[in-house]
Amino acid sequence: MHVVVIGTGIVGVCTAAWLQRDGHQVTFLDPRDAGEACSFGNAGSLSPSACLPVGMPGMWKKVPGWLLDPLGPLTVRGTYLPAAMPWLLRFLRHSRPAEVVRIATAMRNLLAPIFDNYGPLLAHANAQALVRRTGCLYVYSGREIARQWQWGMDLRRRLGVEMRDVAQDELETLEPDLRGKFRFGILAPENGSTLDPSELVKALYAQCMRDGASKVTDQATGFVRRGDTVTGVRLAQGEVLACDGVVVAAGAWSGSLTRALGTRIPLETQRGYHVTVNSSNLQLKHTVMAVEHNMMVNPMAKGLRLAGSVEFAGLKAPPDYRRSAVLLSRGKDMFPHLDASRSTEWMGHRPCLPDSMPVIDRAPGVANVWLGFGHGHVGMCGGATTGREIANLVAGRPTGVDLAPFSAERF
Repeated sequence: MHVVVIGTGIVGVCTAAWLQRDGHQVTFLDPRDAGEACSFGNAGSLSPSACLPVGMPGMWKKVPGWLLDPLGPLTVRGTYLPAAMPWLLRFLRHSRPAEVVRIATAMRNLLAPIFDNYGPLLAHANAQALVRRTGCLYVYSGREIARQWQWGMDLRRRLGVEMRDVAQDELETLEPDLRGKFRFGILAPENGSTLDPSELVKALYAQCMRDGASKVTDQATGFVRRGDTVTGVRLAQGEVLACDGVVVAAGAWSGSLTRALGTRIPLETQRGYHVTVNSSNLQLKHTVMAVEHNMMVNPMAKGLRLAGSVEFAGLKAPPDYRRSAVLLSRGKDMFPHLDASRSTEWMGHRPCLPDSMPVIDRAPGVANVWLGFGHGHVGMCGGATTGREIANLVAGRPTGVDLAPFSAERF
């Protein structure tokens, strides 16, 4: 089968790689180069523990204050608030305890086999060196403060995530650079990360191309259908790209494509920011989640990446790099001795659904279109498993993960 994969981020390239293992011919369709959108600037986490949704019990009390702070951890630009409000109300409904347990259970099933599903792809692309499994430290200013997040940590443990308490002396032995600001930690030893998320995507994409894939550098605008079957993808230049099947994995740009197929999915962009400190003098061995700072810290090949924050402003508004400056300020607060003389900043579009779960499904009412998008903060974590499961759907095989929670029709 000739399958057009719309999107060259982590989900698209992993899906293509798994499809090629089944003998399908793949054509990538994307106006951007591989690994240059959200996959370029994320925090690089590969975390089986990252199963909790963004919306947690009690968050509704904090949201109004956050929205009033234009540089807070979650903000909506004033002109975009009417468009974002219906999504935000759905988001808050999914933060009730029973919903959080349901969502976390489904996400744990999706994320638990991260390394099993990346393994064959990395080996084939000779890209194993881009991934490490050194664990993640969730750090707090004290044990008492950590109790504010205990409900979520206990839920992770009930779902089988290995989490080990780390007292101050051990924490400072594991990571001497954390000395002074943090007195308690929780180690998730199963977790890993990538040294460079963009290079990881590019390596997998390059292997797909060596294995016979092709690339059309254009934008998908719609589809040509014959009954319940798509026979081609309409391009911005006016041409039609013929195909036997389509995978929509275009990240935050997937919403308009599903609408063209007759399905409305409440996809939003949570605009994320990062700062990469190229001059970093730190010697961190783990990824570090500074929970009170709401920031992930990852020592990468290009420097220390500080990532976090959520902004709702749509796909077209220019970045507000004051948010990156806030991340850098928090980094200096965490690490007073950090050499931050050289740094770069970035903004990207996380594709998010209000229940913090992606869509992994066949497109409703269409026989030969499959959907893989909406991974939000866990795109790198879920990319390989999503690709494997879409390949299973295309082949008509049983899936390894129960995909019912990820249905396109759940909304």
